[in-house]
Amino acid sequence: MTDPTPPWQPPWVRAAKAGRPVALAVLAAVVQVAGSAAAGRHQPDRVPLDALGYLLLLLGPALLVERRRRPAAVAVATTAVTLVYVVAGYPYGPVFLSMVVAFCVGVQLGHRRVVWACAAVFYTAHLLIGHGLPAGLLRAPAGAPNGWQELGVAAWLLLVLAVSEILRFRRERIAVVRAAAEQAERRRVDEERLRMARELHDILAHSISLIHVQAGVALELMDTRPEQAHSALVTIKAASKEALGEVRQVLGTLRGPADSAPRGPAPGLDRLDELADQARSAGLAVAVHTTGSGPEIPAGLGLAAFRIVQEALTNVLRHSAARTAEVTVDRLPDALRVRITDPGPAGAAAGPRSGGADGSGTGLVGMRERASALGGTLTAGPTPAGGFLVEARLPYPAEGGPS
Repeated sequence: MTDPTPPWQPPWVRAAKAGRPVALAVLAAVVQVAGSAAAGRHQPDRVPLDALGYLLLLLGPALLVERRRRPAAVAVATTAVTLVYVVAGYPYGPVFLSMVVAFCVGVQLGHRRVVWACAAVFYTAHLLIGHGLPAGLLRAPAGAPNGWQELGVAAWLLLVLAVSEILRFRRERIAVVRAAAEQAERRRVDEERLRMARELHDILAHSISLIHVQAGVALELMDTRPEQAHSALVTIKAASKEALGEVRQVLGTLRGPADSAPRGPAPGLDRLDELADQARSAGLAVAVHTTGSGPEIPAGLGLAAFRIVQEALTNVLRHSAARTAEVTVDRLPDALRVRITDPGPAGAAAGPRSGGADGSGTGLVGMRERASALGGTLTAGPTPAGGFLVEARLPYPAEGGPS
């Protein structure tokens, strides 16, 4: 049972996580009040801070509490509060901090035009205050026109806007990378589910078909030939036991950690003879031929070839009147070729093979998906003689191919 109690964290960390907007607003208020009070002692020509000045110094940070929910309104409001402070003639200092924070947040959240307009309005107003308004309208005496000072203010505003744009770009890039990672993870999960579903389909389709055939034989011969009925029941028991073991292995992999290894080895071409014996017990004589030589066949390639042969033999049992089939495995220099042929004809009562006589059924679609996943191809269809041919060409992995 999972412990619901969260791990211990320092009080200041919990407070920051619970009320981060408020915490940052309080920090901005402390910096603005303390910094402006200290700066005022070195600016005797400015109006000393009074109740209105301290109120303006606190109002800007207070607006930052809503910066995430109403970024455009906060950018406009903090610009207005800062302009009122400057027009009132109070000392210059960190009063601009709340406006800078509002600009950065506003640009990051997509309100670039509003922020740039606020910056333009602030700079224009600053020019009017310093050079356009009569001295009698100002509480503090206006200094002599200074182009370098105005150029510095413009550079400062452009720097704030540039930093805001950089933060916006970084935020968007992080969002894109995170979305791509989530999409890749969802795709990986979907592919894994598809692989598991294909495995279960192949295991169950083959085993149930074998059990169905043997059960019919047992029922038919139970009274007249009990020894053959007994043999059919033994085959049913062995097939069901093997199917249960493989299903448990697949489900165990599905339920375990994503990086856990299978509990047992996956079936491969070394089990083709065993697969042929199972088909023979169901009344289908299977001949297995292997030609050529090549590199060691990787487990994934061997599993795909085994499942293709298994599904093809299952289709012969279910949909063909033939009692013989031939499996040929050719180890070519660059690929593994697997051919499964039955002489036919198609069973009269079985219906189309795997959903379509042209090779368009569900089972054949699964075989094509297995081959395609390894970069190979699979063709299936009737032969001129009335039988059916399944041929898969599976290329070796680049690192495992012949030199």
